[in-house]
Amino acid sequence: MQLINVINGELEEVFPGRAPPYPILSHVWDGINEVIFQEWARRDTDEAVRGKSGYRKIVGACQQAINDELGWLWCDTNCIDKTSSAELSEAINSMFAWYKNFRVCYVYLDDIDIRSIRAIRSSGSTAKGSKKNVEESIPDSVDTEDVHPLLAKSRWFTRGWTLQELVAPSHEVFFAKDWSALGDRNQLSRSISDITKIHIGALRD
Repeated sequence: MQLINVINGELEEVFPGRAPPYPILSHVWDGINEVIFQEWARRDTDEAVRGKSGYRKIVGACQQAINDELGWLWCDTNCIDKTSSAELSEAINSMFAWYKNFRVCYVYLDDIDIRSIRAIRSSGSTAKGSKKNVEESIPDSVDTEDVHPLLAKSRWFTRGWTLQELVAPSHEVFFAKDWSALGDRNQLSRSISDITKIHIGALRD
């Protein structure tokens, strides 16, 4: 398997059983805006590649890995050479095992904007007749009750790979579009269970 070195962005091949601790990125594909294996190799010289939202998504995941003191990252868009039928077949057949063996799964929800959560809170404050400035009334932390209606509308829960990526990981953290943490799977388990109908016990570590 190939992993991204989060410091220099280089792809390096490792044996799955000997791989260093790494996070894995779970996300919704966005067609031509994604950066594939061949494009990632020319990212330093191709401005069009660096301009893609998929490139920024991977860079954001790398930065989160650095914040978590992890040196590597796996992402399905650019860590698999899909022109190689053997490599693609191996990745598909090994996916569940890979999702069980990594350190943490980053679930990136590009259709959840942290400003939407602030809007929910501000509308609540207005309804209660609060005289505070809206920004002053919004704490930095994100409340799971605020997240629920946004999670329920997220495209991520409509994907074919979602069930596997929810059940296999031992630890999973959900992020908004700007990489603000929304909570881990334990914290959001009631909302996720309501959305997916997966028993809440299967979602908790």
